[in-house]
Amino acid sequence: MKKFLVVILLVLIIAFGFIGIRFGSALFQEENTTEIIATITKLEFSNSDYIQITDTSDGIRYVTKNKNGSQEQIIKEFMEKNDWAFKEQMGAGYIFEKDGVTVVVETRLFTKNYFLWDVPKEVFR
Repeated sequence: MKKFLVVILLVLIIAFGFIGIRFGSALFQEENTTEIIATITKLEFSNSDYIQITDTSDGIRYVTKNKNGSQEQIIKEFMEKNDWAFKEQMGAGYIFEKDGVTVVVETRLFTKNYFLWDVPKEVFR
C-alpha cells in the first residue's frame, strides 16, 4: 500500500513539474488559467486548429498552437467562414469588415507555443 501511495505521489509531482515547465510564468497572467490549460490539453489531442475557451457577453476566446505565424492564416480563415473580409493588421489586432461594420480580433501570446484570440460578438450576428 505504501509503494502505491509513493508511486501516485511521484506521478503527481512529475505532472505538476511538467505543467510548470511547459507553461511557466503564463500560469499567472490570465484570470482563468486552469480553463485555458484544460482547453490546451484538448487542443493537443484533437485535429482542430483552434478550440473555444470561453463565451462571454463581449465575445468568444479561442486558443491555437503557435506555428511560425500561423495565427494570421487561422484567424483569416475563421473570419472568412463567417463572411468577414480582412482589411488590415494593426499590432496584435486584425481588422475585418462586413456590410459597413468593422470588428477587431485581438490576439496575444499565452506561451511561446500557444496564442489566444478574442472574437467580438458582432461577428456572429
